[in-house]
Amino acid sequence: MTRLFCAFLLSLLAMQASAANFTASVDRSRLSEGETLELSLESDDATLFGKPDLAPLDEAFDVLGTRQINRLTTIDGSARATTRWIITLQPKDAGTVVIPSIALGDNKSQPITLQVIKTEQNSDSETVAPVFIDASLDSDSVYVQAQTILTLRIYHSVSLYDDSALTPLQIGNARIESLGDPRTYEKEINGVRHGVIELRYAIYPQQSGELEIPSLVFSATVADRSQNNNTYQPFGPRPGRLMRVKSPVIPLQVKAKPDGYPADAPWLPARAVALNEGWSPEPDKAQVGDSLTRSLTLKVDGLSSAQLPPLPATSVPGLRRYPDQPQLSNSTNDRGLIGSREEREALVPNRSGRIELPAVDLVWWNTKEDRLEHTSVPARTLMVADNPAMDVEAPVNTDSAEPLIEGPPLWPWQLATLVLALTTLLGFGLWWHARRQPAVSRTTQPGPSPRSLLDDLKRACLANDSQATRQALDAWARQQPETLADMAARFVPLSESLDGLNGALYSESGQYWQGEELWKAIRALPAAEAPAAAQETSPLPPLYPR
Repeated sequence: MTRLFCAFLLSLLAMQASAANFTASVDRSRLSEGETLELSLESDDATLFGKPDLAPLDEAFDVLGTRQINRLTTIDGSARATTRWIITLQPKDAGTVVIPSIALGDNKSQPITLQVIKTEQNSDSETVAPVFIDASLDSDSVYVQAQTILTLRIYHSVSLYDDSALTPLQIGNARIESLGDPRTYEKEINGVRHGVIELRYAIYPQQSGELEIPSLVFSATVADRSQNNNTYQPFGPRPGRLMRVKSPVIPLQVKAKPDGYPADAPWLPARAVALNEGWSPEPDKAQVGDSLTRSLTLKVDGLSSAQLPPLPATSVPGLRRYPDQPQLSNSTNDRGLIGSREEREALVPNRSGRIELPAVDLVWWNTKEDRLEHTSVPARTLMVADNPAMDVEAPVNTDSAEPLIEGPPLWPWQLATLVLALTTLLGFGLWWHARRQPAVSRTTQPGPSPRSLLDDLKRACLANDSQATRQALDAWARQQPETLADMAARFVPLSESLDGLNGALYSESGQYWQGEELWKAIRALPAAEAPAAAQETSPLPPLYPR
């Protein structure tokens, strides 16, 4: 019994040791020569004491600082203690630099590869200001609606107060996406260590031609160390001076969509495109009536999820389709934004046999290789079997079954009495129903009510869906006493809103159409003045003649 308990205890200790993790990560894997980065080492083994062995870092890095963070979290009622060490490193050489494996007890972290870009040093140290901005684009030219990365670096060799501010980036005819929070690190320039604040933006030009990235203004209060003011003033002015620096204006050449791109395909410029298919459950043993969930995930390197087009619908005879709302998400890396669009649909076979699912082909333009590409999901054949639970039960042994009618036969006078009673009740019911009806029946207008059509038009306008708004507007106008053209002719706001809707339907900017103005014009439409028509003379004589 003692041996069994010892073996059980040893197995628990082994499982605990195998479950412990010691991982390494960096805040960025690509940096310039002279810059610093942060290496994070994290362990979740509470039985380990001491610090990681940082001696292997001395060969390729200067260790500038180390700090330790202890954290205790509770997940599903169980406590989990983690320890993180954050080490500030500066590479000694440019090129490919490897952070070696770090040991903590018997655990070791995985190596990490860095790319250190060599930069030219400016020999004239007097030209380096204490605070300046460097702005750069990853490319001088880009296709329309494609991504270009603007990197803004604010260098300061003096201490700054926390009142710094940067003007927002605003560009006409371009979409702007911020790539994460600002990053801070250090860089040595001409022997002087500078603090760096780095911001990155993804810019998507919406019109071809020349585009200018405007100048941004950074303002901050520089701490004045030369003043020796012994009087502390908590609410007084800070000892320092306000500095304002501007980033340079950068020109960007925006190229139009290539002529060889298919006209019927959505424009999709990207660095890389991946299209994956998933099933739940696997359709290998599908039966009639089973619900098969098919998911198509589109990931595009260089576009946001809002720019990704809908995937082709699965319209196949023999399958009923129930689509879900698409799931959109964005992630960032060193090269910019990665947009993801996942479309899920439930497919229910309604017949057995062979069902062919066509291939899903997506056309896109490779901005890295500057050529047309195709990414597709191959065609799939579903072999659907009969479902025994859905078969109709056939009658069993009908030849030997007992007669359905038992007892004495039904005599003719009984049948006649029943028919007479039913016809008498039916006639009385029809007479009573006729007495309750008006002399002239009201005519009901076929089709949906004007209120429901107006609600459909409101939902389409506020959803900024130009196609659905056009359909709802036509359906609503057909039940009005005048035509849509007559209403637009006598009400100028409605005419202008209709021009905007028609322009959105037949232009590339239709996805940015805003329908709120059209809905306001519909609600403010004055009633038409009906002409005084002569009252139709009734063919019946007056009820009380004089």
